[in-house]
Amino acid sequence: MDEEIRVPIYLISGFLESGKTSFLNFTLQQDYFYIDGKTLLILCEEGEEEYDMEALKLSNTVVEIIEKEEDLTKERLTAMDIIHRPERVVMEYNGMWLVSKFEQMEKPEGWGIEQEITCVDASTFQVYMANMKSIFMDMVRNTDMVVFNRCKREDPLPTYRRGIKVANQRAEVIFEDEEGEMDVFQDEMPFDIDAPVIEILPEDYGIWFVDAMDNPDDYVDKTVRFKGRVVRPRGMSSRFFVPGRLAMTCCADDTTFLGYVCKSPEGVVLKPGQWVEVTARVAFEQRMEYQGEGIVLYADSAVPCEPLGDEMVYFN
Repeated sequence: MDEEIRVPIYLISGFLESGKTSFLNFTLQQDYFYIDGKTLLILCEEGEEEYDMEALKLSNTVVEIIEKEEDLTKERLTAMDIIHRPERVVMEYNGMWLVSKFEQMEKPEGWGIEQEITCVDASTFQVYMANMKSIFMDMVRNTDMVVFNRCKREDPLPTYRRGIKVANQRAEVIFEDEEGEMDVFQDEMPFDIDAPVIEILPEDYGIWFVDAMDNPDDYVDKTVRFKGRVVRPRGMSSRFFVPGRLAMTCCADDTTFLGYVCKSPEGVVLKPGQWVEVTARVAFEQRMEYQGEGIVLYADSAVPCEPLGDEMVYFN
């Protein structure tokens, strides 16, 4: 049984100048984030934005600085726990340190990560993705929320969102411009969602997969057709399989399989790794594989087909 969290840690990650300090300056002053006890704010990175020290005092927040990654240890944090006796910890993490390293690090007794939030500067996102994709994917793999700030309407926001959802399907993705959170927008689909059979072209598979995950009601009782590779997880009934595609989340060695559970009479004879063209009715049901509700496909046909020239799904 997991140890009960006595001191929750709110971990804020993001590259330098991604808006972490602005986000925390705002959040720490909000009524919904107020507590009676002491907040320990640990700064692991110094950017251009500065904290409002008077506001921190009003919110009973004390500040500690850790400049070197090797100084971020259980012993250092335990000393802070003894000195400050915080009711919670807020950590502005260094954008060049792997978040996974802190997730796996042994922490003081009673300390545990409560929430992870990743800040992203939309104006520099593509540059960082081209040069530091592995570090960014490490940030978002277990994050609860990704906040894109400094957004513009002409930015390819739907593409950004799909890339995040492939790496972490449960992450909430928020876009903000200079005036605050932007209205939820509908991404125009490259296929006819009202067609008798929704034809999913190979290059559109990832778009459909994420949209169906986010908006299952738009697809329930409709029929889709696409090509994918057969995967059958251990313990799955012989009439079920998962047709799907690989998506690159970080590099060629870091991929994730995107597919939905499918029931088909042909499932009994299909072999793992085989390519099939699936025509199926979409449902949304409880499944053990999802540990809750998710898309379930009921195939009218699952016919072997030639492999695609490129199996990978891309989001850039």
